[in-house]
Amino acid sequence: MGVILKSREEINKIKISCRLVAELLEELRKLVAPGITTAELDAFAQDWLKKRKAKSAFKGYKNYPAYICTSVNEQVVHGIPSSRKLKSGDIIGLDVGVVVDNYYGDAALTVPVGRISPEAEKLLQVTQEALYKGIEQAYPGNRLGDISYAVQSHVEKNSFSVVRDFVGHGIGRKLHEDPQVPNFGTPGKGERLRVGMVLAIEPMVNMGGPEVEILEDKWTAVTQDGSLSAHFEHSIAITEKGPEILTNLD
Repeated sequence: MGVILKSREEINKIKISCRLVAELLEELRKLVAPGITTAELDAFAQDWLKKRKAKSAFKGYKNYPAYICTSVNEQVVHGIPSSRKLKSGDIIGLDVGVVVDNYYGDAALTVPVGRISPEAEKLLQVTQEALYKGIEQAYPGNRLGDISYAVQSHVEKNSFSVVRDFVGHGIGRKLHEDPQVPNFGTPGKGERLRVGMVLAIEPMVNMGGPEVEILEDKWTAVTQDGSLSAHFEHSIAITEKGPEILTNLD
């Protein structure tokens, strides 16, 4: 289908969905505490979106059953909310997608539950830093591989590994558009970045090896070695001046 470049008007529409994503993630982040269940977080998201006349981009997508994704500890992405209670020391990836007027926004962050280990703290910090290092490369004239390599090199320099089975993506009138945005690659290679591209960049980083497997629910991806995994994501637009983060609160 090829990469669809967006006009400023379209980017502003995407921005409306992205703003809601950022606001909802902030509310969910505040709710994360020992004792809350992931289903309660999902119910909060359902109610919050309904009040704002916005729709979850995930609910019903390829039969996904929930409004948000909640991925705990060794769960990498696409964790389905359940009666599981969070406990101190856990980490939880919160992934939110919103659609308003047929334009999508998508972002994720990983949050500590109570007090977490220094190793887990480092995993969260490095994954978030890798996201911003990727975004810093999103200038017109650069290539996709520049984003991918910036993420990968920062992660591996810190002795963690990048998940290869899932990648970032273009976003706009669909949740997933071209191009794919891997979190590993070679600088100077791949599609040339152009003004009007809108990308969801989303490092998924494991404390152990990069291998993942899918559970019987057909959604939840977990690390094969049981190690912790973190996930951070922003939707960004490439402008003449460089990257504009659409899923920021400020």
